[in-house]
Amino acid sequence: MAQARVKARAPRTRAVFGERFAVFAECLLTGVWIAVACLGVVTYPAAFAAGARHLRRRTAHGGGGWREFVADFRTAVRGGWVVGLAGWAVAAAVWVDVLAARAGLPGGPFVGAVGVFALIGLAVALLRAAAVWTPGAVWRVLLAQAGRRTVLDPAGSFLVVCGLAVVALSALFAAPLAVPVLGAVAAAAVAVEERHRHR
Repeated sequence: MAQARVKARAPRTRAVFGERFAVFAECLLTGVWIAVACLGVVTYPAAFAAGARHLRRRTAHGGGGWREFVADFRTAVRGGWVVGLAGWAVAAAVWVDVLAARAGLPGGPFVGAVGVFALIGLAVALLRAAAVWTPGAVWRVLLAQAGRRTVLDPAGSFLVVCGLAVVALSALFAAPLAVPVLGAVAAAAVAVEERHRHR
């Protein structure tokens, strides 16, 4: 009887392991797709939105592959490029703040620190917005709602920050590693949004 239970449990354990490994591999592949889609410089919001939607389909055991990713990317980039441009403008403003802090201007370190924290918060809100994007969604509305969730769900936001830190550390260790890890960041944002939805 005990042997029969062990035998029944072993195939189930292997199936669960195989399924989880397949999701992990899908995350890494999606990271490569996201990196390629980000080459348009202002297309990174659309790239993460398409990547997150692809991962949501895969975890729900739905179909979809490269073609669906490209179709989602084309739809998301219509309004997403403006968000991408605004993101680069904010990053440039924060860079000026950091330079002011290094130059020793009065109040520079405080302004620089506030700018860096604001940039991290905006990055988290953007990733959370991309994680719930669907065709027909308005980016302005998604970002406003994601901004509220970023503040009201600090634990989830911290998890997304940890994902961003993993990308940064991967890039420092070996730059090519940061490419597939982008998919893990998208997956983290999707998981955080699912967690928030079921609270």
